[in-house]
Amino acid sequence: MGVPVQPVEVIRVGSQSPETKPDLVVSEEPLEIRIGHGESDDRKQFSVSVTMRTPGNDEALCLGFLFTEGIINSMDEVISVKYCEDLGRAEGMENLMRVELQPFVEISDEQFKRNFYTTSSCGVCGKASIDSIKVSCEALSSESIQVDKKVLFGLPDSLRSAQDVFKHTGGLHASGLFDTEGQLIAHQEDVGRHNALDKLIGEGLIKKTLPLSKSVLVLSGRISFELVQKALRAGIQMIAAVGAPSSLAVNLAEEFGMTLIGFLKDDRFNVYTGKERVTL
Repeated sequence: MGVPVQPVEVIRVGSQSPETKPDLVVSEEPLEIRIGHGESDDRKQFSVSVTMRTPGNDEALCLGFLFTEGIINSMDEVISVKYCEDLGRAEGMENLMRVELQPFVEISDEQFKRNFYTTSSCGVCGKASIDSIKVSCEALSSESIQVDKKVLFGLPDSLRSAQDVFKHTGGLHASGLFDTEGQLIAHQEDVGRHNALDKLIGEGLIKKTLPLSKSVLVLSGRISFELVQKALRAGIQMIAAVGAPSSLAVNLAEEFGMTLIGFLKDDRFNVYTGKERVTL
């Protein structure tokens, strides 16, 4: 199993003489996600994604990715998720994972037309069109949550204090789920912001806690269109982030009635959409 950090030697430069010191950096390794599908006597295999990620919670990452991309809808459609050996490769089996789907799960060639290569910085890139990544986002719960602004003020610090690997490396994004009173429910870290959210949603899929309609999603960075889409797929009504949203993120949140909060720091934030869920 891969480890989330790697030891390195650095030269620390300051006002005094430079010093050589041991340090830790966050691990970044490729993970290829494959799916097996079809009737038991005629199984087929597709490679659907290669993502640069921080090793750890790979099962949740694979399942979260397949769910947020609309390829699976529940754990009932999954037979197994495990690392596999690739014939011809002497090493790297921990960077190759296969998800076996039930025979009744139908896979269309249309689902694999777009480029599923992902990087740690940008998520899934080169997609055929904006419409193709709106997957099956349904209307959010009619039972709207309500969150006080004072609760929101404290969420970034709560998430940061729970980031164990970040404390050692300073190089990770995080996604955290909080209840409306500000209690941390679950969180995941990864070098890629989209991976951290996929891991979080995948964990909910495994534990059968989806949809996450009663939770507030807190992000350690900016809010992209893809992160909003993934959150919508999981039924999340509110995203609060320390960074800024993109125009497409705001437009998508507005379209689906999601609350979007950016620049959440100390005692301030911006509400971009869905102000009715925030007690001001």
